Amino acid sequence: MAYRIRKRVFRKKADEMTDNYQTIVNDNLKRLYANLPEDLNTRLPASRDGRCFAFTAFGQKSVIAPDGITLDGEPVPSIIGILLSLYALNASTETPILEPLKAFKEFPDSAPYVGAFTSHTEQILVPAVPKIRLKVDLIKQRLGGQAAPAATGGDFAFVVRPLPKIDLCYIFYEADEDFPPSVTCLYSNNANRFMPMDGLADVGEYTSKTILNLK
Repeated sequence: MAYRIRKRVFRKKADEMTDNYQTIVNDNLKRLYANLPEDLNTRLPASRDGRCFAFTAFGQKSVIAPDGITLDGEPVPSIIGILLSLYALNASTETPILEPLKAFKEFPDSAPYVGAFTSHTEQILVPAVPKIRLKVDLIKQRLGGQAAPAATGGDFAFVVRPLPKIDLCYIFYEADEDFPPSVTCLYSNNANRFMPMDGLADVGEYTSKTILNLK
């Protein structure tokens, strides 16, 4: 009986959290459409159909509309919905710049999020390094990827594009006699111009989760 009660309480708290996240998404959409830039499709960039904007996000077709956000035609999970709505709110006419790549901690105001970024973006991939190497082509294909810059280093590396103006460079080191495997994730040079810092950390986390799902 106690277990069932705890389970119901946990489910209630999870539902409340989901509702809170969805409220944030809805509020962000209201802010966006209350003062919709005429050139939003160019800023994102995205294809436009009336008041709807479609672009690739985390390897899926995202559509932002006044009444909600979808991924591949399905309602977007609330946390990713927050990221996509923040990306739209921060859409800029600025051109994305890939190099020189930056470590997350090099961005201003990133300090409160560095620990979570290291854990949820980099360390989460370490156990999967051998399997990721076998799926590099698939990962790049799905996430709009390309080869890493020549001077990047590592045993293997690649660049992916989770959002149209934000690129991430993943650098992998395989285990050897002296060192365990490791993963480093770097951002395109001006990625912070298109997303607040807490959201930018989450972009890394959900990109890594996408990579894990593809492996």
